[in-house]
Amino acid sequence: MNNKLKAYIDVLEANDLIKDIKCGGFEDTLIKQITYDSKAVKSGCLFACKGAAFKKQYLEDAVKNGAVCYVSEIDYEIENAAAIIVNDIRRAMPYIAQLHYDIPDDFYCIGITGTKGKTTTAYYLKAVFDEYMAEIEKPEVGFMTTVETYDGKERISSGITTPESFEIYRHFRNAYDSGIRHMIMEFSSQALKYRRVQGIELETAIFLNISEDHISPIEHPDFNDYFESKLKIFSQCKKAIICADSMHFGKIRKAAENASEIITFGIDNEADIKAYDIRSLGDRTAFSVDIAGEKDEFVLNMRGKFNIENALAAIAVAKHFNIPMEDVKTALGRVSVPGRVEEYHSKDEKVHAIVDYAHNGFSFRSIIGTAKECWPGSRIVTVFGCPGGKALNRRKDMGTAAGEMSDYIYLTADDPAKEKIEDICADIGTYIDVTGCKYSVISDRVEAIKTAIMKSDIPTVVLVLGKGCEKAQKTANGIEPYVSDASAVKEALREYNDTRGKRSEPT
Repeated sequence: MNNKLKAYIDVLEANDLIKDIKCGGFEDTLIKQITYDSKAVKSGCLFACKGAAFKKQYLEDAVKNGAVCYVSEIDYEIENAAAIIVNDIRRAMPYIAQLHYDIPDDFYCIGITGTKGKTTTAYYLKAVFDEYMAEIEKPEVGFMTTVETYDGKERISSGITTPESFEIYRHFRNAYDSGIRHMIMEFSSQALKYRRVQGIELETAIFLNISEDHISPIEHPDFNDYFESKLKIFSQCKKAIICADSMHFGKIRKAAENASEIITFGIDNEADIKAYDIRSLGDRTAFSVDIAGEKDEFVLNMRGKFNIENALAAIAVAKHFNIPMEDVKTALGRVSVPGRVEEYHSKDEKVHAIVDYAHNGFSFRSIIGTAKECWPGSRIVTVFGCPGGKALNRRKDMGTAAGEMSDYIYLTADDPAKEKIEDICADIGTYIDVTGCKYSVISDRVEAIKTAIMKSDIPTVVLVLGKGCEKAQKTANGIEPYVSDASAVKEALREYNDTRGKRSEPT
């Protein structure tokens, strides 16, 4: 840290990234900060101009606030600041971050990718590592997830699955300085495609599953681009841990051959770590595991076959790091994940509500299928929406899955952005119509949840899907606060209980 500007120029030159340099005598200036946020700039800052929506005004503000140099694909001809003009700002940023934060070699990163289950697997892994670290009197491990980030100095809510490289390496540095030597993090397809995670050497890379998602003009143009982006994780890992039950397993395994070792896990197909004898224990799940010929028993503090796959991935990593299986059992037996298979029940036990982050056709089929298995004969009511302007494939995939597996659907808001909620719901509705399932549109998400619960006159499972534990909606007016699906469900169940003379808190 605090390298001279010339050091950043040298590393970018060494990687064939520089088109032009205008240093103006700043070569020996110490760089005390790197950022791309003009509002966060401090004296001695190296400022990155990135993003399709970047404006020259942001750079001018950065220089006023203390930026001594900017890195950009465009020469903005700003006075009083050095300029490094590069041919690819996305490729340049990780090199800048690596140099600035200088992470030592004894820092181990575990990367997780897949269409669904990344966050749950990250929480499982953190619980497992923390159980062991407490035993050996070491600090809890760091992690970066869709829900939250912890690095030893900060514990913050996450606004994105995988942040930009500047943030990633800052969290790495915070973790290392706090005595943390392991970081667990989710790798999104966008982070892999746009090089946010470039240069991170993974001790282990976990590939959970793959299905069509994030297909839109601003994300991935087609499934192949999405899939190929995910597979890039294997180009930067030592050990690959992959699900033998995944679709396109052959292609995944072939890509994983870049790793020095491959470990497979699964339920339905042969694998190095295989689960069997799965049984329900109320809202918990018990299962047996064959670990390379050794048999063991586990209990998971969550429902769902798909969560067993996530647990198997955690078991595989624990085995690699020589974490005792007793610690793994203890951790998996008590860990819960915010916004993932959160269960709530009415006092008369007629209404069961599940809040889950399921947000694509694959995860919809998994969570609705789990509800049908756990509450056979109950009516299935699904509440969901789709985001505006992106992941357009979800409208068909989620609409079809919900229509085929639900008894009734309430379509509502889920980050509509600049699109009208009614237009998004109408689009989803065209796919539900094909299935023959009945549905209603209620734009207000809280009202939709309340209606779904209050109209449950027979045993019903209300699935509130898509937002998990999120407390904001992305609208045409920007980010607006939202009470959270869990809060909306709890309030609706209170009213349901009151109207039936059960004046007590929902469980």
